[in-house]
Amino acid sequence: MQTPSVPFNQQARPISRGPAAAIAPIGFGDAVAACFSKYLQFSGRARRAEYWYWSLFVFLLNFGAAFALTFALGARSADAVYGILCLALLLPGLGVFIRRLHDTDHSGWWCLISATGIGAIVLLVWLCQEGTQGTNRFGPRTT
Repeated sequence: MQTPSVPFNQQARPISRGPAAAIAPIGFGDAVAACFSKYLQFSGRARRAEYWYWSLFVFLLNFGAAFALTFALGARSADAVYGILCLALLLPGLGVFIRRLHDTDHSGWWCLISATGIGAIVLLVWLCQEGTQGTNRFGPRTT
C-alpha cells in the first residue's frame, strides 16, 4: 500500500470560514468620545477597550482635577466643583459599565452584585473577559 504524495506546490492551506466581521480597533480618544456620545444609552454593547479607556480617562481626570482644584480653589471650594465633575461622569460611566456587561452576555442588573464583597471580584473577571463573538441577546458586536 502506497501513501499518496502531495506535490510541493500544493501545500496545505488554512480552512476559510467565510468573511469574518473585522471590527477596527478603538483608540483612547475614540473610546472617550463614544462614551460621551452614548451618555444615557444603556442598551447595546461596549468592547473591552471602550470600557477600560473610559476608566483610564476618569481616573486621570479625577486625579488631575483633584490636584488642580485643591491648589487653585482651596480644599473647601474644590470639593463642590469636584462633586459636580463626579456627577457629570456618573451616567456615562454607568452606561459603559452596563454595555460592557451586555458584551459579556450578562444583564446590567448584575452590577448590583458588587454590593457583596465577592461580587466585585466576579464583576472584575467579567469586565476583563473578551466579549461574546458575533451577535448575542443584547445585539450585534459594535464599537
